[in-house]
Amino acid sequence: MTKKIAKKRKRKLNIKNLLILVVLVFLLAGGTSYFIYTDSLKPVSKDSMQASFVIESGQSMKTVLKNLRDEGFIKNDFTALLFAKTSNLTSVKKGEYTLDKNWSTKQILEYLNDSKSANVNDTRITIIEGDWAKHIASKVTATTNVSEDELFALWNNQDYIRSLMPKYPFLTEDIFNDNSRVYLEGYLFPNTYDFFQETTAQDVTEKMLDQTLKIYDKYKADFDRVSAERGMSIHELFTLASIVQYEASKAEDMKLIAGVFYNRLDTGMMLQSSVTVCYAIDINKGDDWMKCEVNPSFDSPYNTYKYTGLPPGPILNPGEAAIEAVLNPTSSKYYYFMADVYGDGTVYYAETYAEHQKNVNKYLKK
Repeated sequence: MTKKIAKKRKRKLNIKNLLILVVLVFLLAGGTSYFIYTDSLKPVSKDSMQASFVIESGQSMKTVLKNLRDEGFIKNDFTALLFAKTSNLTSVKKGEYTLDKNWSTKQILEYLNDSKSANVNDTRITIIEGDWAKHIASKVTATTNVSEDELFALWNNQDYIRSLMPKYPFLTEDIFNDNSRVYLEGYLFPNTYDFFQETTAQDVTEKMLDQTLKIYDKYKADFDRVSAERGMSIHELFTLASIVQYEASKAEDMKLIAGVFYNRLDTGMMLQSSVTVCYAIDINKGDDWMKCEVNPSFDSPYNTYKYTGLPPGPILNPGEAAIEAVLNPTSSKYYYFMADVYGDGTVYYAETYAEHQKNVNKYLKK
């Protein structure tokens, strides 16, 4: 009986010791976790180190905190997110801030949640499908401190463009054609952009290239497929897309026109696109389209009435629909097309030149 009681007491003692051990482990783990948590919210530096930090419009809290970590303002973006949520500090405001690396995560988040802290002296610029580089430069210059000369110097700077190639794989050595007017023509993607009025030519350029990269990544498989099937470079595909963009306004016409141009390229015919003449003589088709039509003999490598194949580079900056049309064209037996510029803009297609001439006589002879 005594032995049974002793065993029972020993069992109780073991359970009690085990419970104490578990509690100690939890306390130790909790204490360690708390130490790690609080330490991660402390300043990254004891010394004052001020630097600029930008929050773009539409950025998520996770993105903002990741950028803070990557730029060396906070130690840990995960614990910072926990702290922000529990402290109701998730309403960060867009703008440019001057932060100090000896601030704690709490101080930084409080600062970013205060709209008075940010420099929001920004401007919005809309680049439309079909804008030339010169149109984009004019729009940027009109609302920021960046000059047209700065932009064109950068857009034709081979060293700068080569430095961008690892990040933007659609930029290749093919763009450095001696006859190209603007190397980055065709790659400045049409969109609405928010810029700070006090900005740089590099920031403006790379924000547009970031948008082009999104489209390129979206159609990467198509770019690879068409390049392999047709033996065309990425630069040539962007060039063709720019011509298609200028020739058509509707997505369905873009695909048919892309197919027409492929038919011509496949048979060695000249593209004979009047919009390339517009770019060659530096006249916007919308301003005076007849000047483009009556100058087919103008001597320029961009003139596809005078030179076979594609021009040296894009003649404008195409949108997604034109790029997608070149990658996924509509097949047909058409070799000719024309738009009823006096009517509703309907595009008429023809398989032979005789049929095409009938359309011209019917719709353009006014």
